[in-house]
Amino acid sequence: MPTIEGNLVTTQKVFRGRVEIDQSGTISKIGVPSGDADFVFGEELIFPGFVDLHVHARECADHSQDYKEDFQSAGAAAIAGGVTAFADMPNNPTPPVDDASYKTKAKLAEKSSVPVLCYAGIGANTQPLKKKVPYKVFMGPSVGELFFNSDEELERRVMLYTGQSVSFHCEDPEIIHEKSHEITHEARRPKEAEVVAVAFALELIKKYKLKGKICHCSTIEGIRKIAEARRWGMNVSVEVTPHHLFFDETILNEKNRKMFQVNPPIRQTKENRLAMIEVLRAGDIDYLATDHAPHTLEEKEKGTSGLPHLDTYGSFTTWLMAEHNFTPEDIARVSSRNPGGFFNEFSEEKCGEIKEGYTGSLTVINLNKKLKVEKEKLKTKCGWSPFEGVTFPGSVVMTVVGGKIYAKS
Repeated sequence: MPTIEGNLVTTQKVFRGRVEIDQSGTISKIGVPSGDADFVFGEELIFPGFVDLHVHARECADHSQDYKEDFQSAGAAAIAGGVTAFADMPNNPTPPVDDASYKTKAKLAEKSSVPVLCYAGIGANTQPLKKKVPYKVFMGPSVGELFFNSDEELERRVMLYTGQSVSFHCEDPEIIHEKSHEITHEARRPKEAEVVAVAFALELIKKYKLKGKICHCSTIEGIRKIAEARRWGMNVSVEVTPHHLFFDETILNEKNRKMFQVNPPIRQTKENRLAMIEVLRAGDIDYLATDHAPHTLEEKEKGTSGLPHLDTYGSFTTWLMAEHNFTPEDIARVSSRNPGGFFNEFSEEKCGEIKEGYTGSLTVINLNKKLKVEKEKLKTKCGWSPFEGVTFPGSVVMTVVGGKIYAKS
């Protein structure tokens, strides 16, 4: 199995080192460079493999949406983006909501080239599974039928999951209903819908002793509520997406509005966007998670919400480093260690750190090798990216998954 030398990145420092990966795909030794490794890197940065906690790979038991993504194509897109493991969301046509349906989906996920952790869905008639798994709840309408129409309905179901790990899609259904007459998607899902839902999710997390996670938070007001709850000892973490950090309301026009439609919407001001970047760097946001949602261009024209991101994950981190003063250690925290810790709780994998005994998965990035995003080079089956035409300052040059090398030309 491979030996790799270069600039190793942890959450504490960057140092010249050597990683030895054994036949089982596990890191067997971290040592001093000797110059005779299988791969010797110079200026590149060698991160613990990136982990994405929010992916919609779309494949499920009925295979009705395999045409836009399946686990095999999602795995290929992940490797292209330097993502060495991901967690898949449950809002499928046939959702994993009980032991049998969860087992079926987890079996399908095995065709991915990277390890996949499946969330189970919480719906109107669901119960906790026998197996320890993470759960996802959609507080309001989104893509799929797995959501709730009122806070009361939601709480009656969530109380059954006392003590479990529950991730919340926070958009208040009553506010969305009240705003349903508005002309634009952004106005129909105002920031107040998120802020109010975050506050209620925090109440549920505290009341039912949940290990909570707030998905794709897009408002600085929501982040402040979460930060305050944590100061009082609440067990809650939070994600942010690349699109809520890169784009704001100024990008939208009548020509591209459907293309950029997503839940929660890109409706933040530039000031909100920049504030979110700052709190991610400061540590008040735990995870950079894509919310990869690979719908076809035809579906986007019909108003389907979601944006694909797996292919561009690694290059996006170079934008954070080059344009917003993130250190490599910052990226290792939000893209490797923190999400790896979440993943490891439910998996036999040990992701997110370059340590002996951990899975031999690495993401190698060259900060000076620019990447222009072009649809012809994407691995996602849906075949497009919101970043098309964007040139990122750096790119992924190698992805290592359990000791298996995927090098870029």
